[in-house]
Amino acid sequence: MTENPPHPPAEDGWRQTHLGRLLGHAMRRFDERVLQLMAQNIEVPLALSNLAARGQVSAAHIHITRHLSLQGSRLTELAERAGMSKQAMGQLVDQCEAWGLVTRAPDSRDARARLVRFTPTGLDWLQAFKDAVVQAEAEFRADVGLDVATVAMIGLEIYAAWKPARA
Repeated sequence: MTENPPHPPAEDGWRQTHLGRLLGHAMRRFDERVLQLMAQNIEVPLALSNLAARGQVSAAHIHITRHLSLQGSRLTELAERAGMSKQAMGQLVDQCEAWGLVTRAPDSRDARARLVRFTPTGLDWLQAFKDAVVQAEAEFRADVGLDVATVAMIGLEIYAAWKPARA
């Protein structure tokens, strides 16, 4: 019986440096910075600022901030936009409702459905999110340079919008 010769160890640095992993690290870093900036924003209600400062508000909670329409959204729409299950989004909405960021109201288009809407406090939170994103993007441009930042933004916009023809 002939044994197969051992294969030399394959170079596996690619597992740490492939595009998906780099994008994931960059997104986590960006979201962490946004939350840090929001925690320092004096316009954010103190209770929410304290939650953010203690790490109680996570990038998952930012999904609601990113995806909730100003006119309100159904839970299923929110979950779909965020790429989450309806149950997971429901838990996030429950937490955000307890924190006073959102409320649930009847949907005038369907009496059985409910809309998730920002409260006035939630709209303050949304403004703080916008301010933090603007600052984090400015810091990104300062860190990598305007040319690299511009190329990165254009490339990511194209990549995100591109729908490959392959199955």
